[in-house]
Amino acid sequence: MADYFTITRELTAPRSLVFDALSKPEHFAVWFGTAAVEVPQDSLTMDVRVGGAFRAVMLLPDGNRIDWAGEYVAVDPPSHLAMTLTDNPDQYAGLPVLFDLEEIDGGTRLTIRQDRADFSDEQVAATIAGYNAFVDEIENELARMQNA
Repeated sequence: MADYFTITRELTAPRSLVFDALSKPEHFAVWFGTAAVEVPQDSLTMDVRVGGAFRAVMLLPDGNRIDWAGEYVAVDPPSHLAMTLTDNPDQYAGLPVLFDLEEIDGGTRLTIRQDRADFSDEQVAATIAGYNAFVDEIENELARMQNA
């Protein structure tokens, strides 16, 4: 049975805009890398439909790279997105990461859930910190999107 850990944040943007930030390459490339890591737009494959492929490359400041891959397993705009996600594309990606978007007064509640799988407590803590950094960047991207 899956043992999910959860990150929940409230964003001051409409749910449809948050869904766009999660699902459109021009926005995804900005937040997925955070300010410290480059995700080249031309490295992204985002076929956002059930069964569609996801691929991205992260270019790290130390010169290393991470190749990400996954598949969209649920797409219900603007309320839900689920995708497998792995940095080891040749192996099983595990259970999907779940993104739920709920309308709230003044914006959207974003909840991200991921199966703990065989992660240690330290790995879970690092993953949660990573997701929070992603959401910080999503907030910045949403501000740019709203001011465009």
